[in-house]
Amino acid sequence: MSRSLVATYRLQFRDGMDFSTAAELAPYFKTLGVSHLYAAPIFAASEGSTHGYDVTDYNALDESLGGVAGFTRMSDALSSADLGLILDFVPNHMGVSPANHWWEDVLRWGSESRYAQTFDIAWEAEKILVPVLGKPYGEALAAGDLSVRLDARAAALRFDAAGYRLPIDPRTYGFVFGRLDHPEKDRLVRRFSVAVPAEADDLAERFLEHLQEPGFCVALDGAIAAFNADHDALHELHEAQAWRLAWWRTAREKLTYRRFFEIADLIGVRQESRRVFRESHQLIIRLARERRLDGIRIDHVDGLADPKGYLEQLRQAFQSVRRSPSIHVEKILTGDERLRSAWEIEGTTGYEFITALAGLYVDARREVAMTEAYQAFVGEESDLRAMIRSQKRSIFQRNLAGELAALTHLALSVAARGLATRDLGPDTMARAIVEVAAALPVYRTYVSVDGVPRRDIAIIDETVDLAMTSREVEADEPIQFIGRLLKLDFDDGADIAGALDFTRRFQQTTGAVMAKAVEDTVFYRYNRLIALNEVGGEPDHYGSDVERFHEAMAIRSEDQPEGLLATSTHDTKRGEDARARLYTLSEAPERWAEGVAGFADMLGKYRVEIEPGLVSPDPETEWGLYQSLLGVLPADFDPSDAAARAEIADRLAAYAEKAVREAKRWTSWTAPAEPYETALAAFVAAMLAGGDEASFIATFWRTAQPYVAAGALNSLSQTVIKLCAPGVPDIYQGTEFHDFSLVDPDNRRPVDFETRAAAIEAGRTTVESLADWRSGALKARILAGGLRLRGAMPEFFATADYLPLEVKGPRADHLVAFARRDQSGRAVVVIAPRLTLALLGGGETLDAALTGWDGTTVTLGTGLAERPWRNIFTERTLEVRQEVDVAGVFQDLPVAILATL
Repeated sequence: MSRSLVATYRLQFRDGMDFSTAAELAPYFKTLGVSHLYAAPIFAASEGSTHGYDVTDYNALDESLGGVAGFTRMSDALSSADLGLILDFVPNHMGVSPANHWWEDVLRWGSESRYAQTFDIAWEAEKILVPVLGKPYGEALAAGDLSVRLDARAAALRFDAAGYRLPIDPRTYGFVFGRLDHPEKDRLVRRFSVAVPAEADDLAERFLEHLQEPGFCVALDGAIAAFNADHDALHELHEAQAWRLAWWRTAREKLTYRRFFEIADLIGVRQESRRVFRESHQLIIRLARERRLDGIRIDHVDGLADPKGYLEQLRQAFQSVRRSPSIHVEKILTGDERLRSAWEIEGTTGYEFITALAGLYVDARREVAMTEAYQAFVGEESDLRAMIRSQKRSIFQRNLAGELAALTHLALSVAARGLATRDLGPDTMARAIVEVAAALPVYRTYVSVDGVPRRDIAIIDETVDLAMTSREVEADEPIQFIGRLLKLDFDDGADIAGALDFTRRFQQTTGAVMAKAVEDTVFYRYNRLIALNEVGGEPDHYGSDVERFHEAMAIRSEDQPEGLLATSTHDTKRGEDARARLYTLSEAPERWAEGVAGFADMLGKYRVEIEPGLVSPDPETEWGLYQSLLGVLPADFDPSDAAARAEIADRLAAYAEKAVREAKRWTSWTAPAEPYETALAAFVAAMLAGGDEASFIATFWRTAQPYVAAGALNSLSQTVIKLCAPGVPDIYQGTEFHDFSLVDPDNRRPVDFETRAAAIEAGRTTVESLADWRSGALKARILAGGLRLRGAMPEFFATADYLPLEVKGPRADHLVAFARRDQSGRAVVVIAPRLTLALLGGGETLDAALTGWDGTTVTLGTGLAERPWRNIFTERTLEVRQEVDVAGVFQDLPVAILATL
């Protein structure tokens, strides 16, 4: 890397943010103190893309953002401010779009296309299934939804399906040309009928020449019109293509290519092919060579056939141009899973850090009380682990039925060669595959041609044992056979090859099963404490002690000292400060339950019976809605502000609709239940209606004040921890101030950078900003102060040891403290509050956090004591012997970062 990783700033492009605007922000990023702009995907993407993950050309920058010229100006602006650039790259999949020329070529020429092996397509199938029709194919044909259209600019004929246009194999143009009333008719039919892919440009050039002749155009228009009037001819042309149009509902069962999760518009790319890798990374490598790329973030690394092999190729490609950009991967680590050291990368994007923070701020001692309150309201007991396994089965068997069918076929092909397994049938095999996937505790294993990692052997064995405890499969042998496949436990070469094929596809699928079942289903169904329903989170791990947090940080220090420290991302379910506030509910479950009971009474008349036994919102959704409302309200919210209420009502309504559709209980994306959703929308509107003292929202806001204050203190606490924990702080756009966003797309709203810049550059000190904590300016100033410290000693945080510090005294439970120390003796100490609702005594300000610390101390230990320290926020100097007196440190500000003088 040409620049040390001090901190990254994640910026979402599109929706008003382009290269020119980003270039103008370079001075602000410099003032804030980050070292790198961390950009969302900026490559050419499907038309109208709001996120860029549906890339259509790896080697082109999106023209809507400013193209090459705009990117160059942005790059120069960043360089002038001494800022690096990290790009979000999407190797696993591409957008299925007419703008994707590789995909277009495959559709046009089928298996003869040069790019036939670029995508993960099952070529043994008869056709490439294109599931875009709004109705079954026969109905679409009869209704006149299908037709042939001329693309004059490209000199090509296209097949139109109600606006979705597909390329036509030039060798079948004769179907249309045969109806021409023109002297060139027979010659065109013959020439196009014997075409080969290498002649594509020549064919288009000749066709374009004919289109310059007015008489030909008239004849062609007549031929196309006559052809479109003949449904039998249209069908015959359709059947002659390498693709087949289908009803969109067909995708889950019969899709003939690997998708990203269950999204048919995103097709898997075979990065395991060296040719594909080279062709898809040309621009990335060139930018690195030109010193315009300082780092890369790999999206969905678990979707790749061989993540380790891919990362090795990537590192080698950078080394070939004598560059070494940082490499971070989007990888969700669950439970005790650790980052694979063999990958030799800087680290992950940091979801596991969010999980570690949650453990600090959630009161594990009150779990039973919260569970009882939750279950009393929803009227049933919930077994989260059973729910997860059930949903993993459902997602695999329904939403990903096509992937299950492909895996079943692969498994049966190996089983048929074994005398002990040849009798296993497709139903038994499919259920065994589902059970193993449902029992898998991680997103995937990493078996490859290099062998079976020891860590994965243990995971597979434990998974097989767990899968055999269920009675979904009547015998153990089929599940054991899946275990053998995953461990490549065969002697015959053909069997090993078959096991590798199965395992590669299985490993690429289990991440989708996990994500869709847990993140996108269960996390919207199980609402006990929604702050824990976060990417990579485990809601039944309800808080932990400080020692567990220290253990997690020690692992970070060992595994990924330059991994990103995320608190908000474009994929998080809610903003970091919404979570910080919601954590405080864990400290007072009875108080929250009492409040919810009152809220439910006030809104009872807006609850609608949809059918016997079902009301909207249902109790589970309603319990979660009150938490979502608590999380989304700004700290300086005024219930009498009609415009603010209207904005929040719209955002919360959009979230509520997404939540219940993702939950898939009473409605869904594919089958919306209008009566239920209409009633839910009315209920949400009622939550924000009025604004006078007697209104629901005013009552709710008064009740919320203790949680608002405690949440703000949690926010400051997690900010100072993030600034000094092992890793690189990642600031998501706008989160310098409080971030009370809901799930995407709410978290991609435009950011007011001018206000943030003014707050950071204002003449007020950090201590003076305490009185104005509701505005978010205090958080911004603390963030900027911490980043200045990191910027002054960048190498220190990359190499310094992590040292847990002991806290003693009456308020010991309310603090976490640690030090970072390097070999030269330089050190930094962090002291941060936790369990803040009790700490503030249920108060509505932060004042109580400045007093009451008498007798509470932090022991520094060997190498840290007997030296002077500077509080970077207050500029006070402390002479410390063995223990830090917290009362003295917190007298002005309830968080502290101390640096050695």
